[in-house]
Parts: sequence; C-alpha cells; structure tokens
Amino acid sequence: MAISSGLSANAVPLSARCFNVLFRAAAICVLLAGLISANLAAQDYLITNDDSATNGVSFFTIGQGGSLDFAMEVQGPGLGIGGGLFGMSRIAAVNSGSTQCIFASESFTNDVFWIVPGSGFPGGSAAGSPSDDGSANGIGLAANSQYVYASFSSSSTIATFQVQSGCALAFLNDIPASGLNGGPIDGMAIHGSMMIATYADGSIESFSIGGGAPVPNGDKQFSTGSAGGYSYPNGIDITQDGHFAIFGDTSTADIVEVSDILSGKLTPTTVYRTQAGISSSNVLLSPDETILYISNTQGDVVSAAFFDKNTGAVSKGCTSRKIRGYVADWSYLGGLALQQITGNGGGIFVAEFGAPAGIAALNLTVKGASCTLRETKESPIPDYYSRGLLSIGRFPPRTF
Repeated sequence: MAISSGLSANAVPLSARCFNVLFRAAAICVLLAGLISANLAAQDYLITNDDSATNGVSFFTIGQGGSLDFAMEVQGPGLGIGGGLFGMSRIAAVNSGSTQCIFASESFTNDVFWIVPGSGFPGGSAAGSPSDDGSANGIGLAANSQYVYASFSSSSTIATFQVQSGCALAFLNDIPASGLNGGPIDGMAIHGSMMIATYADGSIESFSIGGGAPVPNGDKQFSTGSAGGYSYPNGIDITQDGHFAIFGDTSTADIVEVSDILSGKLTPTTVYRTQAGISSSNVLLSPDETILYISNTQGDVVSAAFFDKNTGAVSKGCTSRKIRGYVADWSYLGGLALQQITGNGGGIFVAEFGAPAGIAALNLTVKGASCTLRETKESPIPDYYSRGLLSIGRFPPRTF
C-alpha cells in the first residue's frame, strides 16, 4: 500500500543538526558533530530514513530496556517523499569485516547516499540510470559488503551499485522488474547469492546475485495468499541458513506466508494467520529465529509470533495493546528494528507514520509457550526530522 504526507520539518535545537547553519557557526558545528559521532561509534544505535523535504538519517543511541536518546541527524544531499510502499526498506546497514556502511535512499531525487558509521557526515550519493525513478512510492534497499541493490518503484527497475572504499557507490546497471500483472517492484531481501522480491500485485520472484547484478531464477509466481485478491506479499525476511523466505502481507487480515527456498528457488507459499490485527506488511526475525516480529501496519498493534526455523512454521504468540497515539499522532505503523542483536531481540522498535513521526518501543518477555509484548513508558520517542517515517534500522545490524 502507498501512503504520503507533507514534507515540511519541525525545528529542533541547533545542536542536533549541523548542516544548515550560518558560516560563523560552522567551526562550532564541526566540533560538535565530531564529539557526537565519536560517541556514536562506541554505541548501538537506531537509524531512520527521515524521507522528508530536508532528507537525512537520524541517530538514536539504544539503552537498556528499549530506551532511545536522540544523538544527531546527518542530512543527505537529496530529497525524500514522505511516504510510499510499506515493504520497502529505505535504509540498509552493513557490518561485515572491514565494510561498515549505512545507506539511505532519497526517492524524490532518485539517489542513494552513504554514511561511514561514526563519521557524522554524509559521504556522497549515487544515482542509477536516467530512467530509474522511485518518486511515486519510494526506493527500497538491500545490501551486502560488495553490492547495494535499489528497487525503483515508478520505473519498476532494480539498480546494482558496487560498494567501494569509504562506502562510496558506483552504479553498474539496472534490470526491469515487475509482477505477473505488471505490479511495481516492492520489497527486497538478499541472502548469500539469492535475492527475493515482492511486487504490488501479489507476485513474488527470486534472482541469482552471485555475479553481482540480479539474474531471474525463472520462478516468478503468485503467492498462495494473494489468490483471493485481498492480500499481497510486501516485506520479506530470510532465515539464517537460507532455508525459508518469510513474507509479511498487506492485507485485510494478518497474513504471513513462508516459502521453502532450500533448492535455490521459490516454492508455493504456506499461509499462516496469527489472528492479531489488520495487515502485516513488515516482518523481522529475532536473532535466534524463535520469534517473528510483525508490524500490523494498517492497524494499531504489534505482534510477536513463534517461529520454527526447522520447519518454517509460524504459530500464535502475543500481541501488544493498542500503540499510543493512534489517529491522534500517527496513521500507520511501518518498519521494524531489533532492540538487541542476540537472543530473541528483547523487543522491537516500530516506525510511526506521523507528522512529526515517532518510534514506538516494545519489550518482549517469553515464558515457555507464551509471551507478552508491552510498550515502554517512554514510548513513543519523537523523530522531529521526519514527516512520514516508514523505514528504520539499527547499527550494528543483526548478523544475518
């Protein structure tokens, strides 16, 4: 589903942002950014693609029990659109060997910019071909230590960028990518030499990325859940061993679909219902793969389902109470980010699409075959720079 909002930004203290100041204050801002970024380098932090008229990435340090403290915003060179498709992750973090990078898309200006974690400054930006266009519903990202893949919603193309020294990106090529009924490219996820994509018409497809640029595997198909015409796969996650692909559906219900991909291709999906809420467009596995976090994007709750990594089965877990501020402060729930990168994640952060936007924090407690998911007292945490937050992440990211 596509959504949109206004693009203006609320003012915040000057110390929070150092990129639009008068010349006489520049030296102070450089010093301040250096002090803040040095602190960030030693912290776990939540990152957001603010996707606004003055686009950038906001950094929040992650504390105990799901607490967040705003640190700074690094402004990008381009512009966002403040909306788009739920399943597109507009921010990607890589922490692999010597490659430590954060990438964020800018849909209005059709580019991807990069940040070296701890630097406090944008490193630059790269565009695809002149025909690559994500201005209608966004640009999704998936990345590894060698390549960044960008899905352009308007042109329905996937562009490949090579990661170079200092996280710089070099455009290589793009390929057309649309669904069986012509639906635009939506979510993407990669694992090893495989990429999986969803389209906004109920179809899904996998690609081989062993050579860099995606090559279709010839398995494009409609998902099982989309057969009734009221549901289509959106967000994607893949298990650590590459055995299962998990799809969160944009739907009138709460549908999760799972495909066995051990053969290197998609197989017909199995549909699971958690009876939790309306729509389930974004999903995220816990680090130990026992919990599948589900953002009920067109409702007002977040779910934690139990997941069996050996069989791919999803079973009912727990659902939060109504997240604070629904309707009054925000309209939709968006992407997810883990509190921790070990165990069951300890809980989840959720993007709130509002103006300004917010970030909900929920703690998870598991006891045997039951669990509870509760919003923290400090939640939500405002993201003053965003007027339509859909994509969040964390650094360092989960290891798979």
